[in-house]
Amino acid sequence: MAPVLNTRKDIILFDGVCNFCNRYINYIIAHDGKNRFSFAPLESETASALGRQYQLNFSKLNSIVVISKDRFLTESKAVLHILKNLNTWWSPFVNLGYLIPGFIRNWLYKTFAHNRYALFGQADSCMVPTEEVRGKFLI
Repeated sequence: MAPVLNTRKDIILFDGVCNFCNRYINYIIAHDGKNRFSFAPLESETASALGRQYQLNFSKLNSIVVISKDRFLTESKAVLHILKNLNTWWSPFVNLGYLIPGFIRNWLYKTFAHNRYALFGQADSCMVPTEEVRGKFLI
């Protein structure tokens, strides 16, 4: 488990049974040209180990979590951090999102997160990564 906890990549912890979240992770993988991100479902042993290491319970956050150089980003800050580091033509424009006050961004995030299962459904179990991308997952 030690190599996982000492990764130099940003770690994205996500809701592994959320259909929207799984599609979002697949989008990130497809556009992670710099191979900057590693992934683990919030329901995984990796997320539990990280929670014990940092004395946090990630599963109670109801948010995507990015661990970047011992910083924890959640809600809209996590989404903006991810989007601005993707290999897309519009990524430089993501910084404009920071012009929206954090409390408004997070209200929008929480509203969407609260309704994500109703809008996109929920899987019975966590997604199983394909062979091509398995190395990006910390499970």
